[in-house]
Amino acid sequence: MRPLSELHVKIFADGADLDRIAELTCNPLIKGFTTNPTLMRAAGVVDYEPFARRVLERTGDRPISFEVFADDFAEMERQARLISAWGPSIYVKIPISNTSGASSERLLRRLAAQGVRVNVTALLTVDQVRLAADCLAGGPHSFVSVFAGRIADTGRDPIPPMREALDALAPHSHLELIWASPREVLNVVQADDIGCDVITVTHDLLKKLPTLGRDLTELSLDTVRMFHRDASAAGYTL
Repeated sequence: MRPLSELHVKIFADGADLDRIAELTCNPLIKGFTTNPTLMRAAGVVDYEPFARRVLERTGDRPISFEVFADDFAEMERQARLISAWGPSIYVKIPISNTSGASSERLLRRLAAQGVRVNVTALLTVDQVRLAADCLAGGPHSFVSVFAGRIADTGRDPIPPMREALDALAPHSHLELIWASPREVLNVVQADDIGCDVITVTHDLLKKLPTLGRDLTELSLDTVRMFHRDASAAGYTL
């Protein structure tokens, strides 16, 4: 198993904790950043643009994705143009559909024609990937985020559809595939093995990355010591 520093897949930190984002900008393993309204709300963010601008002050020229939050396509487009104007490193997250299931196809085509770099988000099927690729074919560099973790949550193996997604994007050198919503460090290895371009990793999961490739006998001993330490601290007796 290759050490973390030798993986080819790019790691994007996924979160909305401003202090943690600032810390991660010093980590050379972190090649970009992503966030979304759910993570922002959980982090207590109440003012979207001021938060985003504070993030941009810290992340420099590394790519970062901010998501529109409208459900109407015309308003999505307005928000996308506004967000993209905040800086050259920004990618605008556009969901593959609105909450009624209406496709974002026309919006994606318009944004691509306008030169807006996007991150098409919330995809779970290969057909959605093919559609996104077709919409973005003539546009600037963009990302396509497939939520492999959510695929796995349904009991399906995400590897086959992620391979198909890579094949669908292969003719488009300006499009990169993101393995989104990983659940464990193994997913980083899997994404790297299949040649995925990017994997988003939450701040909690980033803390586990140093265990990648660790000796299992040593890890077993650490586990035994943890159980013993916690039992002693609790003062258990029989």
